[in-house]
Amino acid sequence: MTVSATLSAQSAPPRLLAPAAPRLVAQAILDGFNHHYQVFRAVCRRAQAHFEAGDAAAQRAAVRERIAFYDTRVAEATQRLKQEFCADHLPNEDWARIKTEYIGLLAGHKQPELAESFFNSVCCRILHRSYFHNDYIFYRPAVSTEYLEADPPTWRCYYPTPASLYEVLAQAVGDFGFTLPFENLRRDLRRVVSALRRHLGRLPRLGYGAHIEVLAAPFYRSNAAYLIGRLRIGALDQPFALALYRSGAGELYVDAALFDPLLVRQLFSMSRAYFLVDMEVPSAVVGFLHDILPDKSSAELYTMLGLGKQGKTMFYRELMHHLRHSSDTFQFAPGIKGMVMIVFALPSFPFVFKVIKDVIAPPKEVSRQLVREKYQLVKQHDRVGRMADSLEFSDVALPRSRVAPELLDELQRLAPSMVEIDGDSVIIRHLYIECRMQPLNIWLDTHEGQDLEDKVRDYGNALRELAIANIFPGDMLFKNFGITRLGRVVFYDYDEIEYMTDCDFRRIPPPPTPEFEMSGEAWYTGNKGEVYPEEFGTFLLTHAPVRRAFMKYHADLLRPEFWQQAKARIQAGAHQDYYPYPQNLRFPR
Repeated sequence: MTVSATLSAQSAPPRLLAPAAPRLVAQAILDGFNHHYQVFRAVCRRAQAHFEAGDAAAQRAAVRERIAFYDTRVAEATQRLKQEFCADHLPNEDWARIKTEYIGLLAGHKQPELAESFFNSVCCRILHRSYFHNDYIFYRPAVSTEYLEADPPTWRCYYPTPASLYEVLAQAVGDFGFTLPFENLRRDLRRVVSALRRHLGRLPRLGYGAHIEVLAAPFYRSNAAYLIGRLRIGALDQPFALALYRSGAGELYVDAALFDPLLVRQLFSMSRAYFLVDMEVPSAVVGFLHDILPDKSSAELYTMLGLGKQGKTMFYRELMHHLRHSSDTFQFAPGIKGMVMIVFALPSFPFVFKVIKDVIAPPKEVSRQLVREKYQLVKQHDRVGRMADSLEFSDVALPRSRVAPELLDELQRLAPSMVEIDGDSVIIRHLYIECRMQPLNIWLDTHEGQDLEDKVRDYGNALRELAIANIFPGDMLFKNFGITRLGRVVFYDYDEIEYMTDCDFRRIPPPPTPEFEMSGEAWYTGNKGEVYPEEFGTFLLTHAPVRRAFMKYHADLLRPEFWQQAKARIQAGAHQDYYPYPQNLRFPR
């Protein structure tokens, strides 16, 4: 094509499609989604084979690779529409017709809510953002998912009696179709029933109407498979999760039975890796989970099932709904201001919003691109319950009247490339959104005694678990850690995060002469990648009660040997399981 022809095509006026073409465009978009979900399910189905082979590395790799699937499929569908239908030159009337045809194609579809989000993603690659809130995309769902049916059903139902309890439980476990044998299933089921008795105080009477509902697909993560369900007897609606592992001898065993809703909820914490679950009707799985974990939002549940885009769609709708029913303003989040991010929050909404500054002052040596890479690293890594996940958004429109003037001023001064005023809206071109936590430094300033000691101990445990998972936080200040709703210490500032294997942990060498020691200047190199754990106490342990608690439990973290040994184990291929439940709930082995 000549240059003049190219310019002519780029400036071509919108042209209407032929009457039958909108349906073809709609079908092309749906084809792209169907291909995406087919690939998604194929990855999830392979999780059983990885689990039974004891291949946790393959399981983690599958989770990482799956994250990129969605954007790849959206790009493919967008390119097809541009090539076959000149989609970037279609007039508004055609997009309205395409959406109408698309809705018709979703009749009887098993994943309509995901298909609608896929349609939005494709359209937003083509349309200007001024269309994001109008009738050309699915701003609200058009197809109900309430009574969608999977074949076979999403969950199975079992009816135990006092005489048949163990046989029914054995059938429920057997119906998952694991190919490996159990070490001793009867033993494990006795332990499960004993754990239920301890939780409830006594076993409920299995009378008329008693039944057990179990989701038909296991939830795979790393080395574990979780069986999720609930026991329903009269007014009792008891959720449960059974954690299955593979022994070194190639046999399965139940490691723990969780009945406390808080512990079941913790499995779905956004500070942990996503699950691999084969789902024909994901909305039915999310609905079941929401019933047994009502304080978990649909956005969180979709995200933890690996459906990150749908999680973002649900979150955005929740945010817009909340804005319509509240009147407070976005303002700076509590805590010490960061050097890399502008962090703000809506006090009535339990999340924080983080925008990368345009210019990041020394001593920080990072760029916007590097910070984004660090956040992507965390998303793809096993977060072991110690790193907060984040939702990444582009072109978010916030009501200008709801943004505090001092916050808007700072956004425009420190991140001007990320902010645009468009009428009554403040457009944030790129931001991260995380669950709001109380900064650890603020918590420590307001607590003392045993409470303070316990949190300092958990902070040190967080450092240990991150290290064993091949993560060095870099900036270990308390302000970069938060307290979750369940009281757990979690890391959330990633601009200096590194793999342990990329760090060189050293002991501070003796000064060449006494004058060096007295000068106040470092006589050791401090080159990039070099870490001196003996320095940690200087900036972390300035408060005496905090220092006493830290030295009581974690003095070894101030010596290079711990870090060197952790790094060596990682390099040797060692992998440690991270149990998302207390050790005292594990069954003896």
